[in-house]
Amino acid sequence: MSFRLMVKKLIPAGLFRTVEPFGHLVEAILENIYYGFPARNLKVIGVTGTAGKTTTSTLITHMLRESGFKVAMMTTIAIDYGDGRGAVHNDTRMTSLGSLKLLQTVKQIKNNKVEWLVLETTSHALAQHRVWGIPYSIVTFTNLSHDNVDYHGSFEKYRTAKLKMFTQCNRNYRGFRTGAVNADDPSGKYFAEAIKIPITYGLENGTIRAEDIKSNPQESIFHVKTGKTDYDIRLKLPGTFNIYNCLAAIGVSETAGLTKKQIELSIASLNSVEGRMNSIDEGQDFGVIVDYACTPDSFDKLFSSVKTLVKGKIICVFGSPGRRDTLKRPIQGEIAGREADVVVLTEEDDRDEDGKKIIDDIAAGVLKTGKVLNQNLFYIHRREDAVDKAIRLAGAGDLVLLLGKGEEQVIITNKPGFSAAAGHVFNEATDTLRRPYNETTVTRASLRKLKINRGLR
Repeated sequence: MSFRLMVKKLIPAGLFRTVEPFGHLVEAILENIYYGFPARNLKVIGVTGTAGKTTTSTLITHMLRESGFKVAMMTTIAIDYGDGRGAVHNDTRMTSLGSLKLLQTVKQIKNNKVEWLVLETTSHALAQHRVWGIPYSIVTFTNLSHDNVDYHGSFEKYRTAKLKMFTQCNRNYRGFRTGAVNADDPSGKYFAEAIKIPITYGLENGTIRAEDIKSNPQESIFHVKTGKTDYDIRLKLPGTFNIYNCLAAIGVSETAGLTKKQIELSIASLNSVEGRMNSIDEGQDFGVIVDYACTPDSFDKLFSSVKTLVKGKIICVFGSPGRRDTLKRPIQGEIAGREADVVVLTEEDDRDEDGKKIIDDIAAGVLKTGKVLNQNLFYIHRREDAVDKAIRLAGAGDLVLLLGKGEEQVIITNKPGFSAAAGHVFNEATDTLRRPYNETTVTRASLRKLKINRGLR
């Protein structure tokens, strides 16, 4: 058992949560000293928010690299060491690594003579001081909605944690001390006020605006005015929320010194972001999209983006993770029940929670919308079977939405027969199992099976 787990077991949970950040801070300081402050002289771009962090980070990285810069990136889904070999999957499933692993990775990146590091940064990492010593040069805020409130205690504390990245950026006198802020988000004003040089963006507000938007299920074409330059943008990532992500990336890229031609061409050349609004095509006569959407706000934005583009039914498959925000479960259920024609509830990552209870929590919201069990609402715990069910239910012109897992490579499940003794402190590494799972691979297999079966008929 690690020292932290021993301490966590010995002291009350409330007290541990109070003292834990200080423990992380001491660790981060000592580790930075030991490794010689490896992030020093790196130009670090920090991306935070509830949703859109990975897509925005990927866009910024791609734009800088296409413009000739040597860039590294660390996100929920991937780590790119800037060595020319491309990104590798982030097997830790942690958006922001622990301070030791973070600094070891940064040191490796620094050895590759990287100029820019794009760092997706979570509220947990900021609240726990795990990114202490990271010299953010440019930061961006995507949006803020109901997520991780169970950890922080309130929405205000959640917002305050994310604001720390902006104040940390202000202290970097060698950096740009600039922040790109979503001005259409209700919390945007707090982030704009927190940074030395704010750049605001949005569809309704901000100095960087998207206009004349033309969208379809494959892409969005729009005009952007920034006060410095006008851009004609072709973005191969569908959805209004991706237009916001693109505007954030433009604000950051302008600050970094990219030209109009570099910005327009680099955006147009990005074909997709793994696990984010990925269309799966095996020749079927209906649409299938895999997306990481896992919060009420991301559900709202996704459904509003796709609903006008679908001729037939919307069939939605999703679950909710164990040991994560339980309050969002019925909220997401109600959104899906209201916006989708058919809802299939399934596992996401149960961890040591009862999977049936998680589904029941979500179903409480779905049932409020009038959905009827085994007619337009289905409970199928094993995710592979749930995906297969949704594919079999789809007909011409329909759209199947597979939400919550994105590009993840495993499902974290209960250990068969595991029962926690009194006073047991949960440890994901020892108390759960990891089942290999890839949403795209599973979906393609179901689509191929469907083609064979319909061909036989």
